[in-house]
Amino acid sequence: MKALFDKISLKASVMVTNAYSTSFSLGIRMLNESVREPVYAIYGFVRFADEIVDSFEGYDKAALIADFRKQTDAAIAQKISLNPILNSFQHAVNHHKIDQWLIDAFFDSMEMDLEDQTYDQETFEKYILGSAQVVGLMCLRIFCNGDSTQYESLKEGAMSLGSAFQKVNFLRDLKADKDDLGRIYFPGMNIQEWTPQLKKEIEADIAIDFKHALEAINRLPSNSKYGVYTAYRYYFKLFRKLENASFEELFTKRLRVPNTTKFRLLFTSKARLAMGTYFL
Repeated sequence: MKALFDKISLKASVMVTNAYSTSFSLGIRMLNESVREPVYAIYGFVRFADEIVDSFEGYDKAALIADFRKQTDAAIAQKISLNPILNSFQHAVNHHKIDQWLIDAFFDSMEMDLEDQTYDQETFEKYILGSAQVVGLMCLRIFCNGDSTQYESLKEGAMSLGSAFQKVNFLRDLKADKDDLGRIYFPGMNIQEWTPQLKKEIEADIAIDFKHALEAINRLPSNSKYGVYTAYRYYFKLFRKLENASFEELFTKRLRVPNTTKFRLLFTSKARLAMGTYFL
């Protein structure tokens, strides 16, 4: 019975999500049950691709990501895969009619990570689009449940949210990206050019993304508003910590939000939504 295989495939996606990210795991649990499963499927998929380009040292990463891309396209076309992560992902894609260009853009960004490069504004925006914004759009397609008008009205906000999350990740992971992966994503920068003024410019850009995203969260359907708002507040809290740190601190340690704070956000976010107060 394929239904049993599909169930096992989804469990694999859930396990991957829980193992790799406590923050996203908590956020997904706050989504309505009707949309939770396909979001797990998306996260499991993007996590595996990210692991290929980030973690598989000593292996032919280019060949592995190319093969994974080929398997993904085949899974979507055939509506099945013996890879459980791809099987649950293809089900989400086909059932919710997720656009192929989103998947293509995602792989294009993953392939950019195969080589050390200095990012200019154009390549930085391309990377942000494929690594983060399209993931937000995949999830939005699920949240809107076939309502194309609603999807189009929330599209820019979802992209801003993905952009804010990714840029915060870049700031938080400056040390690991530079030391372990040889990457600095912000356009054209090297460690000698990181000045307080540059940090303020980056943070101002992220703040704009957060502002645009919050406007859209207010209009999300009820199946996703709580989970997305909670994730938003977690990342904004992390952003504030990064703002208060110097570049020297960011290049020497990885700042994080304590688990106690994460759990507190769950309860306060629900209360604020109930009162209709979307402040931070």
